[in-house]
Amino acid sequence: MSKTFGKDEVKAFAQLSGDHNPIHLDEVYASGTRFKRPLIHGMLVASMLSSTVASKLPGPGSIYMKQELNFIKPAYVGDTIRAEVVVESIVGSKILLKTTCIAISPETGDETVVISGPALVYHPDVKGSNNN
Repeated sequence: MSKTFGKDEVKAFAQLSGDHNPIHLDEVYASGTRFKRPLIHGMLVASMLSSTVASKLPGPGSIYMKQELNFIKPAYVGDTIRAEVVVESIVGSKILLKTTCIAISPETGDETVVISGPALVYHPDVKGSNNN
């Protein structure tokens, strides 16, 4: 799944989450940091993984049990975020996933891995090699 996060999405997330860090919302402030421009909230980027798990793989009925998030690089306001989920293994109704978020620069088209980490998901309709 992919989605572009602009200023409006970042502002809405700040309102919902209460995270009003100026690195996300204030272009002047961000220009004085090592990032030089506003960043998308890391947890907003990571929400793309939840969307993908819930709607695509494994899909509706999925329940998160665990998610490890390694924040590798920043994602910038205006970037398109692509969430990728790969099944690593299935044991009973538990599915181990490899999850990755990739930021795509609107200026250059360059792709950068910004978040990665494993996830463990329960799905009642999946029956793997062992019914645990």
